[in-house]
Amino acid sequence: MAREEEAMSGGGDRLILRGLQFHGFHGVKQEEKSLGQKFVVDLDAWMDLAAAGESDCIDDTVSYVDIYRIAKDVVEGPPHNLLESVAHSIAKSTLLEFPQISAVRVKVGKPHVSVQGVVDSLGVEIMRHRKKA
Repeated sequence: MAREEEAMSGGGDRLILRGLQFHGFHGVKQEEKSLGQKFVVDLDAWMDLAAAGESDCIDDTVSYVDIYRIAKDVVEGPPHNLLESVAHSIAKSTLLEFPQISAVRVKVGKPHVSVQGVVDSLGVEIMRHRKKA
């Protein structure tokens, strides 16, 4: 939890994206790779938003649209076997593209899974921090 608190320095400013829905072909089963299914992504990106708050200028922040595009490109792109890999690819691409983001939390869920029981969704959540130079 200390790393998360460190990421949230400066009052815990973050960009929040919830309920991003895409159709992808991820999974270990053949039918997942051929038919595909819906995936739902939630993402938090920690960064200092003070300058954007003062200036009211998009150049002082990261556009939600750009982060959405990364998630879309990964989920709708080449198939992965594991959700862990999908989430990691989203987090890694976000940190590489936007140096002002200090940490990201990515949750990837599959609302339609083949399990014996009733579930809203199954998935993974990862947290990645920018490596210190």
